[in-house]
Amino acid sequence: MDVYYTLAGFAVGFVVGLTGVGGGSLMTPLLVLGFGVAPLTAVGTDLLYAALTKLGGSVAHARRGNVDWRVVRRLAAGSLPGSLISLWLLHALKLDAHLMKALVSGVLSTALLLTALALLFKPLLHKRGATLHELPPHAQAAATVVTGVVLGVLVTLSSVGAGALGLAVLMFLYPRHTPARLVGSDIAHAVPLTLVAGLGHAALGTVDFGLLGALLLGSLPGIWLGSHFGARIPERILRPSLAGMLLLIGGKLLVA
Repeated sequence: MDVYYTLAGFAVGFVVGLTGVGGGSLMTPLLVLGFGVAPLTAVGTDLLYAALTKLGGSVAHARRGNVDWRVVRRLAAGSLPGSLISLWLLHALKLDAHLMKALVSGVLSTALLLTALALLFKPLLHKRGATLHELPPHAQAAATVVTGVVLGVLVTLSSVGAGALGLAVLMFLYPRHTPARLVGSDIAHAVPLTLVAGLGHAALGTVDFGLLGALLLGSLPGIWLGSHFGARIPERILRPSLAGMLLLIGGKLLVA
């Protein structure tokens, strides 16, 4: 089974390298639907997987000056408490396996569908965002923190949301930022969020470290290979293809 997990990690890593979209949108549904992993264990394992795989991208963006650390701090001020509160509720509520599966699957399917829509309408969102004026500083800061809270809850319960969804909101909150700076800030914020959420899941016992190692073994070379092919395939083909895949997966989870 470890071989199949490694192959799955390679496939998801390759897609991440091609599109730049975080693996949570694909890895967690693949583990749940393809391998029958318990939803909460799939989420917890994928969160640590995401923290480790996004770290390299965050460092690369920071070296190029494409990270606005003020935006990262504002997002983290909301997302980290949101994640910790979500983890505490998961522990305190002590839901039975059936209810826990229903909760995580519901949040996961919703996050996937929203991510698919964000990908489909990315050009329109960016064009619309570029025509807006920035909010007053205090309102902008408050809106960013609130966005962080929502992302913290979504990511902790589904491992999805820190990528395309976060980026879509940042386009409206920071219309003067370049796309590269928004992407870099979004990725940099995802690292501490997924790490805190992943470690919290580990404390709850919902991380499979053997599975994590097998996924990383395949995903790291997959990301490297996909990044080389990504430059040769137009985004207008990649983006709707991935969005369509996420719509199908999200719909399947809703009816499962």
